[in-house]
Amino acid sequence: MVESFDVLRLGYRRGRDPRITTHLALVARALGASGFLLSGDQDKEMFENLKSVDKKFGGSVETTHVKGLSHLKKHVESGGVAIHLTMYGEPFRKTIQKIRRDKPILVVVGGSKVPSDVFKICQHNVAVGNQPHSEVAALALFMEAWFGDSATERNFDDARLVIEGVNGGKLVHDKDSN
Repeated sequence: MVESFDVLRLGYRRGRDPRITTHLALVARALGASGFLLSGDQDKEMFENLKSVDKKFGGSVETTHVKGLSHLKKHVESGGVAIHLTMYGEPFRKTIQKIRRDKPILVVVGGSKVPSDVFKICQHNVAVGNQPHSEVAALALFMEAWFGDSATERNFDDARLVIEGVNGGKLVHDKDSN
């Protein structure tokens, strides 16, 4: 059983990346990550927004600013497993079976140009396809493959639920209503 599963957004640029990084954090939260780590520009507002989502929809993901490469190195040196999502890696569906699940997991998703050291430090450089694509899609596909059905079938205690409706409608069940 995995002790922890964290997602590290490496090289965040506040003026350029807030929407995509917010979406990475939302995917990480919704699909089972225990932590979302941000390396690069500080963005307290983003973390406040994520806490607001936790409060409204349930669940809890720890959000922290870290120094990317040093955090990655410490994670690996302390026995954790680091997985880098990149177009230049091994196919994720073949590789995922080889990844140890009994150690803390850190999934690295690049923002700005990823330093070559990341490829060397991470035990697994994993590709979700070999064409340019969204890192949000890559994270979602990887997490769904990692966690299986539990990734997309998660229920949070005290959560607002959006329930599938007929003809594209939706029914919202607030946590405070019966």
